[in-house]
Amino acid sequence: MSGRQLHLNVNLLHSGVYPSAWRLPESRPDAFIDIDHFVRVARIAERGKLDAIFLADTPAINDRIDYRPFNALEPTVVLAAVAAATSHVGLVATASTTYNEPYNLARRFASLDLVSRGRAGWNVVTTADAAAGRNFGFAGASEHGARYARAREFTDLVHALWDSWEDDAFVGDKSSGRFVDTAKVHAIDHRGAHYTVAGPLTVPRSPQGRPVTFQAGGSEDGRELAAATADAVFSLAQTIEDGAAYARDLRTRAVRYGRPPDALVILPGLATVIGSTEAEAQRRQDELWDLVPVEYSLARLAGTLRIDPARLDLDKPLPDPLPLPPDANHTMFLGTVALARRDKLTVRRLLRALGGGVGHRIVVGTPEAIADDIEAWFRAGAADGFNLMPDVLPDGLETFVDAVVPILQRRGLFRQDYAGATLRDHLGLARPANRYAATGRSLSA
Repeated sequence: MSGRQLHLNVNLLHSGVYPSAWRLPESRPDAFIDIDHFVRVARIAERGKLDAIFLADTPAINDRIDYRPFNALEPTVVLAAVAAATSHVGLVATASTTYNEPYNLARRFASLDLVSRGRAGWNVVTTADAAAGRNFGFAGASEHGARYARAREFTDLVHALWDSWEDDAFVGDKSSGRFVDTAKVHAIDHRGAHYTVAGPLTVPRSPQGRPVTFQAGGSEDGRELAAATADAVFSLAQTIEDGAAYARDLRTRAVRYGRPPDALVILPGLATVIGSTEAEAQRRQDELWDLVPVEYSLARLAGTLRIDPARLDLDKPLPDPLPLPPDANHTMFLGTVALARRDKLTVRRLLRALGGGVGHRIVVGTPEAIADDIEAWFRAGAADGFNLMPDVLPDGLETFVDAVVPILQRRGLFRQDYAGATLRDHLGLARPANRYAATGRSLSA
């Protein structure tokens, strides 16, 4: 396969992206805490030659758990188990810069990268969630700009820790008795506005150099963080025009940071509902939608907008004005409001368009229609690929792998097989150089 290549991850949202997915006859309600479920989905993704599986996370119960499963298990623990059961598919976990310490997070992901032989990725989030804040001794979520200022220093520091071992620092020479070349293990001696960390990390470099850095933000602060630090971006876009504009903007910002415009892999979220015919796909969506309690959807929408659910009238448009709260998830807020205003949706129609709280674009149709949609976005430069969110797991992903992937392969858009072993190989990303090689202060200095 030559030329530009499509990239596909699967966002492993327990039973599926629809809140009602767990209620279908083929679903298991306990899948959200069953490691066999995660392994099965990962193996399906690997059979389809997908780039990676992607785990979201919030360190709090911030959903209506009386209505649906939630992200209960710690992602890197899950992915360590998945790593042992797979050989190629990438393993991306979400972890917050607001409620972690850089050293522990850097060590955890570097360990996962070694355990998986170079397949790990870290999705950087700042966690705009009041419930999470209260779990860490804060009154609520901190202000948006403050979260991102902390995130920039945090991410730069994690990258420095991942570079604290040069590639050939580990020697393990039995004849000489030399275990580690300490001249190639570097202190980082970081003293910043938020953190002081001496280093080095306890973990050597992996086959891919360091884990792939993902970032998921569409706000001004989020775009700047992505342009400066990310390898791949999980974005939100409802139209090709919006997706293309976002990609152009992000690549322009990357150039300002001295990076090439193709240094970023841009992956909008895409929820899929697939049927052998259009009518069958529509029936499947109707079934899933009919099983979503309206009070759940209203609560999710109100949470995104940071307003009282009582302000939402099902048969009227969103209230106007809707000021952007300083502590909100700006990406989801702006995307939701833009969708409602652009299509002149009532709250009831907006809830359905969001799949009961999805937020990302939903495509309903046959495998051919899904492939057509993906190809159109890819060729327009609106996406380098997608973070897929099947309606129901695992069977929604299985249908995608068995019916959509072969179409994309026949069109020359997607790989027939993995060409490399690491997540960077899958994404076409260069192995990063070590910033401290021959320049940083070593342990033997």
